[in-house]
Amino acid sequence: MKQLELKFVNQEGKTVTYTLDKPIEPVDTAAVHQAMDEIISRNAFTSTGGNIVEKKSARVVERSVEEIDLGI
Repeated sequence: MKQLELKFVNQEGKTVTYTLDKPIEPVDTAAVHQAMDEIISRNAFTSTGGNIVEKKSARVVERSVEEIDLGI
């Protein structure tokens, strides 16, 4: 499953990551920038380290899981 990770910096300078499942592809970079700016300007989310104050990065992550048969 693919996920869109939005990474921000909070008031304490720590990285805060918000993850969205099944992003629309191809990812519209301008829309991601705009959404992240909105999150910051509206103070939409907070973290234990305070408010979100700046964008850090964004990426699409794909995770693959393969079960291992342990014969149990």
